[in-house]
Amino acid sequence: MSNSTPAFSHLDADGTARMVDVSAKPISARVAVASGAIRLQAETLALIESNQIGKGNVLGTARIAGIQAAKKTAELIPLCHPLVLDFVGIDFDVGETGIAIRCEVRTVGRTGAEMEALTGVATAALTIYDMCKAVDKEMLIGEVTLDHKAKTEIAPGN
Repeated sequence: MSNSTPAFSHLDADGTARMVDVSAKPISARVAVASGAIRLQAETLALIESNQIGKGNVLGTARIAGIQAAKKTAELIPLCHPLVLDFVGIDFDVGETGIAIRCEVRTVGRTGAEMEALTGVATAALTIYDMCKAVDKEMLIGEVTLDHKAKTEIAPGN
């Protein structure tokens, strides 16, 4: 294969979509961190911080939505491996022009948790959008990016 032609692991030799076989990969402790942001008007941010949005506690609801979405990633993204997640954390940083969102996912398995972290961030942002759309018509969901991923192989017998 030439350097200019990428190998797509989710396609077989005939170009048919398939789930990647990870059964021979070693079990590893894995972590993935993703981030994103949603831009909101200052008035909307003030309403969120004072818990005055009519639909309820925006950040609390978005946190639960992000965690639930991370846990259901394999149901949402085709060919994604279902993972048992040991930890999902969603954090928010309310600034002057919006809310930064961070999702950290930890698992022990044969494949990483990048998609789960990204799904957690995206769903938290969408939840904020949904809860605030009646008062803010100018919201903008920003870049959702994978910031960090790591794995540590676990010795057999541990």
